[in-house]
Amino acid sequence: MNVLARSFALLAVMTCCSVCLAADPPCAAGAVDRARKLLAFHAGPDERITVDKAVKQLPSIRNPEDPSQKFQVLELWGYIYKGRYRMRLIYYNSPATQCLLMGEEILEFARM
Repeated sequence: MNVLARSFALLAVMTCCSVCLAADPPCAAGAVDRARKLLAFHAGPDERITVDKAVKQLPSIRNPEDPSQKFQVLELWGYIYKGRYRMRLIYYNSPATQCLLMGEEILEFARM
């Protein structure tokens, strides 16, 4: 195989991998809206609430009731004025149910 063909093949593989990594994780579409509601519930209604659109998929966790099942964990960041909040939304996905919200976690990042 000549150098040009190898370079083209490498470029094709790198492009495919970067597209796969850039794709939003399952359930990300509704996660931003749900995180905004969680932050408003936690801190009360506030016009300054913002939530980053970036959704990070964390390693899955096992269902404590049925260890054969796994939950998807999505992490988002939200802000109110100068306050910074990490939110984790926990979903169950199966062929029958997609994006079933099972839990929410919110933590304010603050130095005491």
